[in-house]
Amino acid sequence: MTEPEVEDQAAGGAIDTLRRRETPEGVEITLRLAGPVPRALAFGIDLAIRGGVYLALTPLAGLAGIGTGLLLLALFLLEWLYPVFFELHRGATPGKRAMGLLVVHADGTPVAPSASLLRNLLRGVDFLPVLYGVGLVACLVDRDFRRLGDLAAGTLVIHREPPLPATLPAHPPLPPPVPLDLATQQAVLAFAERSPRLSPARRAELAALAGFDTRATADADPAATLLGVANWISRGKSAVDTPPAAATAPQAAPAGASTAASTAAGERAP
Repeated sequence: MTEPEVEDQAAGGAIDTLRRRETPEGVEITLRLAGPVPRALAFGIDLAIRGGVYLALTPLAGLAGIGTGLLLLALFLLEWLYPVFFELHRGATPGKRAMGLLVVHADGTPVAPSASLLRNLLRGVDFLPVLYGVGLVACLVDRDFRRLGDLAAGTLVIHREPPLPATLPAHPPLPPPVPLDLATQQAVLAFAERSPRLSPARRAELAALAGFDTRATADADPAATLLGVANWISRGKSAVDTPPAAATAPQAAPAGASTAASTAAGERAP
């Protein structure tokens, strides 16, 4: 994976907890780092959950012959694979999710299996000498609040930002040059919602792939055409039955429109 362009941004206060990252696709995202306090509270929640599961599994010890072995195996899996499982499937353990936290790579992408496994295997070192003493010191010393496991795996623990209401960039509404099916309309709207996060070059590239004939519209810029069509659709206009001026020549919806706009819709932060 290529190294992302990294630009740090001051938080406007005494402590800088915001990091800006530009992904290889040209999407700029802002990560808000989680400090030791919310992480400690998340650990306490996870510890309580694991403790409840431990108690529920204690009857296994009563099984003749294999009971103790099954109990020890279950305890091992809960201790070491519990965080890995939830980080890979949900982005964070239940405790971290309850505190609004997320585990990601340093470039903001979702954590990979190898990174999750490494950061959690090193919890044994971070725990030394007691109650995560080494990990706490590492978090306080590192400007990104990373414990040793995070440093080795190249991961960050960030605050999961609530999704913002979808808004479209302002643009005069334009009727689509050809009738659009429902899936293509949704893809065009997704492209418009994501376009402010795309670099100008990437936005133009994806818009060109859509394949709209811009000669049939008032705007010759493919990206502007898509934004205009998105504003037309968002205002309740029908993109299936286009007005007579836009439907003088019956054409099928461009094959690349849904693909290109869907690609832009998939380019987002974790």
